Amino acid sequence: MQTKRNIVVQVSDARISRDKDTVLVTYSLGSCIAVTLYDPALAVGGMIHYQLPDSKMDEDRARRDPFMFADSGLHVLINKMLEMGANKKHMTIHAAGGAAMATGPKGFDIGKRNFLSLRKVLWQYGIMMNSHDVGGGNPRNMYLDIETGTVLVKSNGVEKKL
Repeated sequence: MQTKRNIVVQVSDARISRDKDTVLVTYSLGSCIAVTLYDPALAVGGMIHYQLPDSKMDEDRARRDPFMFADSGLHVLINKMLEMGANKKHMTIHAAGGAAMATGPKGFDIGKRNFLSLRKVLWQYGIMMNSHDVGGGNPRNMYLDIETGTVLVKSNGVEKKL
């Protein structure tokens, strides 16, 4: 049996793959959120790891680094997948992260705002999220197997399928 190759999605980055021998993976999701999109009919999948909810916070930065923000980054990722032939009706969407980390101003709750921004963008596209593992106070790692579309989240030594 052949071993699969991990493609690491860094913070403020996104990747798309059609290679069935790869797994898209991102590590150490705190208040950041990772989102996977997968079209089983094409066996094409994408993942984004964004830090902030709204590109209006820094529009110059968003032009240079759209994947830093939920709204601009998700628009780019979704549109690239659609250009590759993915169908919104077939896509499965999963999210992880959005933890309530002890960073930022009190009451800002960036993890919660990141998740709300994700839901808003998906609503704009008419896409429903299949599952999510967000909130809490623990960091997570997220994996998308391109061959099967299986999404795993690992946190504190516990692995679960979304």
